[in-house]
Amino acid sequence: MVGKNESESESGSGGDKPLDLFLKIGLDERTAKNTVANSKVTANLTAVIHEAGVTDGCDRTVGNLLYTVATKFPANALVHRPTLIKYIVSSKIKTPAQLEAAFSFVAATASDNLNVVDFEAACGVGIEVSLKDIENAVDEIFKENKAVIVEQRYRTNVGELFGYVRKKQQWADPKIVKQIIDKKLYELLGERTAADNEKPTKKKKEKSVKTEDKIIIEETAPPKPSEEELNPFSIFPSPEENFKVHTEIYFSDRPVLRACNSKGILEKHLKVTGGKVFTRFPPEPNGYLHIGHAKITYTSNYFQEVYELAVELIRRGHAYVDHQTPDEIKEYREKKMNSPWRDRPIEESLKLFDDMKRGMIEEGKATLRMKQDMQSDNFNMYDLIAYRIKFTPHPHAGDKWCIYPSYDYAHCIVDSLENVTHSLCTLEFETRRASYYWLLDALGLYQPYVWEYSRLNITNTVMSKRKLNRLVTEKWVDGWDDPRLMTLAGLRRRGVTASSINAFVRGIGITRSDCSMIRLDRLEYHIREELNKTAARTMVVLNPLKVVITNMDATIMDLDAKKWPDAPADDASSFYKVVYIEQSDFRMKDSKDYYGLAPGKSVLLRYAFPIKCTEVILGADNETILEIHAEYDPLKKTKPKGVLHWVSESSPGVNPLKVEARLFDKLFISENPAELDNWLGDLNPHSKVVVTDAYAVPSLRNAAIGDRFQFERLGYFVVDKDSSPEKLVFNRTVTLRDGYSKGGK
Repeated sequence: MVGKNESESESGSGGDKPLDLFLKIGLDERTAKNTVANSKVTANLTAVIHEAGVTDGCDRTVGNLLYTVATKFPANALVHRPTLIKYIVSSKIKTPAQLEAAFSFVAATASDNLNVVDFEAACGVGIEVSLKDIENAVDEIFKENKAVIVEQRYRTNVGELFGYVRKKQQWADPKIVKQIIDKKLYELLGERTAADNEKPTKKKKEKSVKTEDKIIIEETAPPKPSEEELNPFSIFPSPEENFKVHTEIYFSDRPVLRACNSKGILEKHLKVTGGKVFTRFPPEPNGYLHIGHAKITYTSNYFQEVYELAVELIRRGHAYVDHQTPDEIKEYREKKMNSPWRDRPIEESLKLFDDMKRGMIEEGKATLRMKQDMQSDNFNMYDLIAYRIKFTPHPHAGDKWCIYPSYDYAHCIVDSLENVTHSLCTLEFETRRASYYWLLDALGLYQPYVWEYSRLNITNTVMSKRKLNRLVTEKWVDGWDDPRLMTLAGLRRRGVTASSINAFVRGIGITRSDCSMIRLDRLEYHIREELNKTAARTMVVLNPLKVVITNMDATIMDLDAKKWPDAPADDASSFYKVVYIEQSDFRMKDSKDYYGLAPGKSVLLRYAFPIKCTEVILGADNETILEIHAEYDPLKKTKPKGVLHWVSESSPGVNPLKVEARLFDKLFISENPAELDNWLGDLNPHSKVVVTDAYAVPSLRNAAIGDRFQFERLGYFVVDKDSSPEKLVFNRTVTLRDGYSKGGK
């Protein structure tokens, strides 16, 4: 079976490779190559091209529409795909707008008979929109909004204008609409000026404007939330719609199974759920929980019901007791051969299965297998195992059972018993969908809506359970809650908030693309957005360099600092004769693009005074800088460009509060280490840097585990669980935006 699939992926009709086939229909080379990298889309697009009869090539417009059919056609209406393809090839449907309308129509129709008249009306078949029609619509919109367009010039929201035209001419070619709008703008406004390219400034509240002007000039108004933001389940059918066909299962020896619920079964389900959405995420028993474990149920809670249904499956002739060894099962599956015991009498299988349950058959000597389709093109229909003998106590059920159900048998049944409305799993389980619905149909049970999504893949890390397990067990990291890992425990220990994770997940949405990779900095953006609002500001110096203010006596001077960007000055910070700055903020040689301290140069100490370096004290090697002498400007007449963070002595002659800072960075050097053969060799040796002798302001002494702070100019930090009364430990959650590094690194 594997060999056959590989052969099919290498060539299409007439020996054409998929890449050649896709280029022939007009896809650009980049899109074609990306498509070949996705086996599912490759198979879909190849099938669509053959259905369309365009293996020798076609117009690029037709090809692009066929590509959209291959990637977006509603799964519940596959029976109507050939009809839609005929409309595309014959140019009766020739624009993306018509195609989207067609998708909506067939999705609502599902597997019911297609009303051609209604379909053509809904898709604008036969409606020709001329160039003159589009020009007239654009002229009308420009007349209605001329005053506002002249005022806003090239800052006018072209998308709004485009939307107005589409309302008047729904089936107009969007490319032509855009061209005419651009041409009309140029005729009205002329060449762009420098002012047109400036960023717009926010205006104060103005008096009410005319209704027709409102949409275009309110540039600062917050965007309306999308339908998906208002209702996260909008991408799925509602529970009440789960009577429509959404999956077709093809057999080698019987009619197609169109998976759907009868009205009676669905009504019984809705009576229990009240029409609410109940989702299921796949279990991941790897020692540490993910978000799907917020409510865990166990299959063992249903062992009795699952067993009784297995007996019923045998009675209906859909399961049998088999005595093949694992190697024999593998061999027979590869050769698509039936087991010698596949057609044994039902009564015989019932007795043997009862013997299995009562512990009368040795472990490994018998299994219960589902009688599916050994000639199917889907290897997950090759009589999967339903039950195995295992004389091992169960963590929850104890020693009551010596036979245990397989995942392929139990998970769909438990979904049904728990009245799950939407069963969600990752894309690698997509080929198991046929087995899922075959079993529920064979038992006459309620069928949840199954939807597969891609794994969340983030750059510079690994998400595979096996790889994470190796990192932990081989001690490449410091446990499952190591702040460098993307486990929830690791993220929590790093100081990442739940709300920033939720914002990140909402932002990336849900996708079925199995080669998507989300950049790490996208997650970091949401973390910064959250912590910028909630983390108190303070100052810590990681690598202290002593600065003695020579023109200041030993008296204490209280300064005002801010805990929050817009807060009143409410945090008193003491300023003494001796302060400490970062070693990296001092250079012996100054330069124009450097804003730190240097001999003879002035900088501003944050919230305090300007200081000027007057002397550098070197060590015996005449290179090591021991301390700096400086003078401060009490009247603040000096206006230096550079601003440095600092920490003062806790009291005259006493060093500041000493803390430990752990600086975390990307765990791997490569963006996608999982694709490397030697992925462990790609570990970033600098992913964790421990600074043991950092200095902090005294107010941090009372910080508790989990408290979050912004260390000015350094990043956001959280108090780690390794902290003790003797010494605080801070984990860096994320760095700040790179605003202070100009010339300083």
